[in-house]
Amino acid sequence: MVQAYILIQTEVGRAAAVARQIAALPGITAAEDVTGPYDVIVRAEASDVDELGRLVVAKVQRVEGITRTLTCPVVHLG
Repeated sequence: MVQAYILIQTEVGRAAAVARQIAALPGITAAEDVTGPYDVIVRAEASDVDELGRLVVAKVQRVEGITRTLTCPVVHLG
């Protein structure tokens, strides 16, 4: 199982709507509005890196109101 955080910038005033839409997608375990340089932070999981990429590109990035995403895969160093 591959897990990742997806940091999302949205159009002004769209963070709550974007988070709600993304939270309903399969493979998304959490989606929350935040303050700072990003507007929404999402936790996602997939069976492998390719599936994670498809989730981000085909599903998450197609949500109306998103201007930029940054995907940060979780690693286990110890």
